[in-house]
Amino acid sequence: MKIQSIGHDNIGALAKPAALTGPKESGFMDTLKASLSQVNDLQKEADRAVTDLALGKDQEIHQTMIAVEKADVSFQLMMQVRNKILTAYEEISRMQI
Repeated sequence: MKIQSIGHDNIGALAKPAALTGPKESGFMDTLKASLSQVNDLQKEADRAVTDLALGKDQEIHQTMIAVEKADVSFQLMMQVRNKILTAYEEISRMQI
């Protein structure tokens, strides 16, 4: 997962309302699928790193631990997002029409 810095050029784009920046290219479902795919890729990378370390291949233990922690943190974040989505769904389903 790459974290991009916010420079002076990007601050103006963040301050603009969505209505002024044009239509969105991807919807919520596409964003969610992409995020799940990234979490899955991190899990696979961590599994590969652990397997390589266990087999004695050219794998450093600190690289393995970093990969495992990245996968763990991304999975925890995904679970919290899922919990918020479920809470929102339950709240919407309780609304009276």
